Amino acid sequence: MSESLTILDVAEGAAVLTLNRPAKRNALSRVLRDEIVERLDELTKNSDVRAVVLTGAGPVFCAGFDRSEFAGGSMAEVFADAIEYHRRVFTFPKPLIAAVNGPALGGGCDLAAMCDFRLAAASAAFGQPQVRFGAAAAYELMRVVVGTGMAREMCLTGRPVDAEEALRIGLVNRVLGQDELLESATALARDLASLPEDIPESAKRVFVAHQPRLFES
Repeated sequence: MSESLTILDVAEGAAVLTLNRPAKRNALSRVLRDEIVERLDELTKNSDVRAVVLTGAGPVFCAGFDRSEFAGGSMAEVFADAIEYHRRVFTFPKPLIAAVNGPALGGGCDLAAMCDFRLAAASAAFGQPQVRFGAAAAYELMRVVVGTGMAREMCLTGRPVDAEEALRIGLVNRVLGQDELLESATALARDLASLPEDIPESAKRVFVAHQPRLFES
């Protein structure tokens, strides 16, 4: 990865993985998706890491898939190519905490939803706006997190929800000030990392075993 699109920091049993395409609003290009999978593979094998924080550089968590890549093929082809990326994030075997530092839209909303915890800055917003330009929303994933009624509304209308509404509907666990978000998320990861024996890992195995089998090719 000569031009890394992520930044990885590890300390005290916790890793912080930062999407680092701020000029592109951390849009999920194929290269970035592949790098996320590579990083998560590294962290899976690293016995010193027991919990991971995922965040974005700049004012946006993730604006979704990189729409410039749709010009090279159909949207269906792009999303089919991303199935393995989704599966690997959704079944990552250690606790995964999203520190949502700004808008998380489309694939960015999905990325946050695939995490075990979502801590959000007050500036965060979540939505499935891709339905407005003809791309399907991740209904089954959103239904897992927010329930049928709200998932249908978000996935049919593309309406964004702000951080406070996201807290009310259970999409986020906590809303924090921008200046305390990453510190709080990292503190949570370190708390999880300090649990005895293999508690975080064994709990995550149970979570994965009981969650719907989404993103199976």
